[in-house]
Amino acid sequence: MSVYVGIDVHRKRSQVAVVDQAGEVLANRNVPNGVQPILGVIGGLPAGTPAAFEAAFGWGWLVELLEDYGFDPHLVHPLQCKAIASARLKNDKVDAAILAQLLRADLLPEAWIAPPPVRQLRAMLRHRAQLVRLRTLLRNRIHAVLADHGHGRPQGCWSGPGREWLASLELPAVSREVIDDGLALIDALQLPIDRLDWQVRQRARSEPAVKALTQLPGVGVFTALVLLAEIGDITRFGSARKLAAWAGLTPTVRGSDRTVRHGHISKQGSVWVRWVLCEAAQTAKRHPDFAATYQAIARRRGSKIATTAIARKLLTRAYHLLTDASSGGAPS
Repeated sequence: MSVYVGIDVHRKRSQVAVVDQAGEVLANRNVPNGVQPILGVIGGLPAGTPAAFEAAFGWGWLVELLEDYGFDPHLVHPLQCKAIASARLKNDKVDAAILAQLLRADLLPEAWIAPPPVRQLRAMLRHRAQLVRLRTLLRNRIHAVLADHGHGRPQGCWSGPGREWLASLELPAVSREVIDDGLALIDALQLPIDRLDWQVRQRARSEPAVKALTQLPGVGVFTALVLLAEIGDITRFGSARKLAAWAGLTPTVRGSDRTVRHGHISKQGSVWVRWVLCEAAQTAKRHPDFAATYQAIARRRGSKIATTAIARKLLTRAYHLLTDASSGGAPS
């Protein structure tokens, strides 16, 4: 007899439902997160039993648990799971049971589960990006303190001469404390950032597709690796448009009768892909391949929309480069 598992995942506890082939609920229990509590509900089920769960906060451990114990995990796209979102009676027991029922009926809007090496690469790259953002926040804080006292140094404050200049300023005690603490934290962050930069360079050497992607203007080694890690298997996408839609770089469309309205980009999908592409577009929009397009769109729609348009064009080119690389063809 076939059985199906639906798991409503939360930070500390999860609701686990099991239904049979006829749709009858065999179990529906709320348990603490962990190997033994989950296996206490589903551990006796046969190997290969499908289990569905939403792509919610902290789902990685559950994938590893299910894979390690021979289950067939199915990651559900939460925004597209309309049956749960629109249910009149909505609680954990209902959500878990509906996931299992949708799995039984083969109606789940599934998301791709990246293999462990890809998940680890994503974690490393995101960690590096977060540390750099934190360093930028600290630098901006120091600039704000200096601006409050009428100081500015166009040459920069972070090199040797810049540090000497900062040390020479006469500032109130609290302002001096803010700057010194900020500099100490920046120095502490630099060590892991340097280590991660080395890891990025080493990993890039082992990824042939990185060389292809760095042909694109504005795309460096880090950006190329982020694209590879977040996109994963490029053959999942049948066209560049489908990849752009997955990345949230296509406009929303609202249609009724003969009226069709195009809105802003959907911003669904990987926020990291949109971020690195928009960063790359800041350089690419000045490249001869994109400058005319950027300027034409900027005149009509503004610079922000024009930059997003260039980001999508970069993603389109990246799609063709990755497709050629996966098929063994020469980069176009």
